[in-house]
Amino acid sequence: MGMVVACAITLSACGSGRDAEIPLEARTAEQIFKLAESQMAENKPKDAAVTFSEVERLYPYSEWAKRGTVMSAFAHHKGKEYEEARAAAQRYLDFYPADEDAAYAQYIMALSYYDQIDKVARDQGNTYQALQALRVVIERYPDSEYAKSAVLKFELAIDHLAAKEMEVGRYYLKRGHFTAAINRFRVVIEEFQTTTHTPEALHRLVEAYLSLGLTDEAETAGAILGHNFQSTDWYADSYKLLTGKGLEAKVRGNGWLAQIYRRTIKGQWL
Repeated sequence: MGMVVACAITLSACGSGRDAEIPLEARTAEQIFKLAESQMAENKPKDAAVTFSEVERLYPYSEWAKRGTVMSAFAHHKGKEYEEARAAAQRYLDFYPADEDAAYAQYIMALSYYDQIDKVARDQGNTYQALQALRVVIERYPDSEYAKSAVLKFELAIDHLAAKEMEVGRYYLKRGHFTAAINRFRVVIEEFQTTTHTPEALHRLVEAYLSLGLTDEAETAGAILGHNFQSTDWYADSYKLLTGKGLEAKVRGNGWLAQIYRRTIKGQWL
């Protein structure tokens, strides 16, 4: 029985009345597991996580212990105890790497990082950790029910990293630090080209290169923008900037942007 069924929480009588006073050591593995389920149903995930782990401690070689371990990871994550969730998920993967719920354990591992991704302005360490863990779900468990969600979250995390680069690039651009800004926008073009931020990154490159008097690079950025995103407002803005200076959106020279343009002509972004 997989995690989808296992996660269906059912109330248990062992969590109420006189039964609540029975020590865990005097209960069967199933009784402890159901007590943890009742705690989850009562929205007490932190208590449930501890109780699930007790199944593993008291009955380490039972089938209930295996289920308790992965459910402990689930409960810790529900209670926003992310480090503990990762530890429980990793323990499950270490002991039961081929089990049917291994994909779910890995998914919990990824979520424990993904759900800690903060606002764009903050450090992106959790984003990179989430990407790594999500990639494992996608590549190791491609046929699991969690793969599709992992792909979606992977794409959102990539977009988040691109947004971070754009934010820093805009900061430098507004303050006249054009070379530093170009370096940030270049990262978006080269590493995060499939995100929604690519058209703006190309436009900002036009702005930055024009500010430095590097017209060949500005025109080439405009050419890429026109070739791939001609219907966007970003292209319209770049076109105005270029034509206003007697320039055009055309490939010039043999710089990094010109090389990218030639690849896009062949139908390959990179």
